[in-house]
Amino acid sequence: MEPVSYVVVFPTIFSKNSIPTLIINIKKILTVQNQQFKLVKRDGDVILVDANDPVFASSAINLLFGIEKIAIARQASNDFEELVSEISSVGGKLLLRGEKFLVKVEGVSKGFVPKDVELAATSDIIEKRSSLGASPGTELNYDKLLYTYLTRKNAYICIFLDSGNGGIPFKSDIHDAVCCIYDELSAVSCYETIKQGFNPKIVVCYKKKSELIGLAKMVNRMLPRLLREDVVVEVLHIKTNSAGKDGYLRLASLILQVMINEAESCGIPRVSIPASTMVFSAKIVDGMAERVFKSNKVPILPLNGLDAGVFADLRELGLERNTRKIAKLFSQNPSGAVDFAKEPDAVKSRQKVSLKVGPNNVHDFLDSLDIH
Repeated sequence: MEPVSYVVVFPTIFSKNSIPTLIINIKKILTVQNQQFKLVKRDGDVILVDANDPVFASSAINLLFGIEKIAIARQASNDFEELVSEISSVGGKLLLRGEKFLVKVEGVSKGFVPKDVELAATSDIIEKRSSLGASPGTELNYDKLLYTYLTRKNAYICIFLDSGNGGIPFKSDIHDAVCCIYDELSAVSCYETIKQGFNPKIVVCYKKKSELIGLAKMVNRMLPRLLREDVVVEVLHIKTNSAGKDGYLRLASLILQVMINEAESCGIPRVSIPASTMVFSAKIVDGMAERVFKSNKVPILPLNGLDAGVFADLRELGLERNTRKIAKLFSQNPSGAVDFAKEPDAVKSRQKVSLKVGPNNVHDFLDSLDIH
């Protein structure tokens, strides 16, 4: 009988109580990405996806939040002898000549401890695959990880293993929040807002026409994670003086007012503030939060507590080349007073763009705008 393989999704520790939501999100993103699947089910603390094309399905699923790691794995019985045999078989096919390997087994074991399986499988691979010249590595020094996860009845021997994006499943909190994308840091803020389970209403603000291509690419990275086939984005052309040390603060203050007005017009209760004490003083950030409270809205600060992880987010958003801009922003330390500009004085145009999630979103976004 041909062994059964699944896409195996490992929820983060924060998602263990939201696995039903994560299952719904997996089904949605596979549907939106046109990936065929037979079933999505739970086995203990992991989620199994029986997909027609596991490689493309795992790539689509790994856009979601609430996932610690994701694997393509062969299913076997949670039995000591069968485990050792299957791990040895999979390892023999994956290992290249001279590689160091590490066998790692975790999960629920029955009548044995995972360490016994690790030792037995390692010995079996060395004995049966001696022609490869492969040797056992250590936790800190190995070329290939042979990972196996055990549930009460089954074992999943991983053929492919990748890290997830962390966070909690989208819409776990079922709350909407207004986000604005106008530069790299605000894109990370929007990304983190989704990562924390909120459903964002995305507003795009630009000062110059030349900024639109970069902003369109940032928006494009967000769209698949919203689990909708059609997304409406508000695009505003604004005018403000963002030059000088405190120019970014003036821009951020204006953007905050834009978001508050958007939240009020759409009846959205939360505003995601794209600011952090990493960039501004605590006094400035507190002033922004207070401004949102005075508008009877609830501020959320997705960037608070974020450290060097901001650069990992930039890589995920395809903005790794822009890390110097973020680093320069951190070093500026704006300290001026918060001056909340009135939106009507700064907004030169406002347009709504409806996007059907797909490969041409960047072009569709730009083509839909009426720019003079």
